[in-house]
Amino acid sequence: MSEHREALRQHLLDHSVRRGDFTLKSGRKSSWFIDSKQTACRPESMLWVAEAVFALIPEGAQAIGGLTMGADPVAFTTAAYSATRGRPLRAFSVRKEVKDHGGGGRIAGALDPGDKVVVTEDTVTRGTSLLEAARAIVEAGAEPVLLIALVDRGGTVAKMAEAEGFAFKAVFTAPDLGFDYEGA
Repeated sequence: MSEHREALRQHLLDHSVRRGDFTLKSGRKSSWFIDSKQTACRPESMLWVAEAVFALIPEGAQAIGGLTMGADPVAFTTAAYSATRGRPLRAFSVRKEVKDHGGGGRIAGALDPGDKVVVTEDTVTRGTSLLEAARAIVEAGAEPVLLIALVDRGGTVAKMAEAEGFAFKAVFTAPDLGFDYEGA
């Protein structure tokens, strides 16, 4: 593990992982929770997040984004980082609902029809937000080439993504952080 990757893993453990009694989005109970935004939004770790995500992005990708709010810090910092690496990516957000005023639609930011897109999220358990964003991107006329999560705590997303024709990678998994998967 590279020095920055290990620092990122430790930052997640120190700042993002919480232990206790939590109810997940699915309604299931868990003894641990991870708020990856506590790492993705802190200045000392933002570049580590961007570097780790960028390392997974295939050549030819043109944009990065996902469902707001979980994807935003990952997508925006990775897009900025990509500009310093000679492979600039545009960034965008997928709104949770269609906006019926202004420009309308679900996409906010720099996504063009035909773009090869990386769809991202901070943390996934079942992957429903990641898949919802990928579907919205397809509806907008772009092509998801990879789905990336900073942390996969569930262990089921790759199979669900594959069933819909999408590839999935995670920077870290629950076992990487010392926990068992808590899949759907």
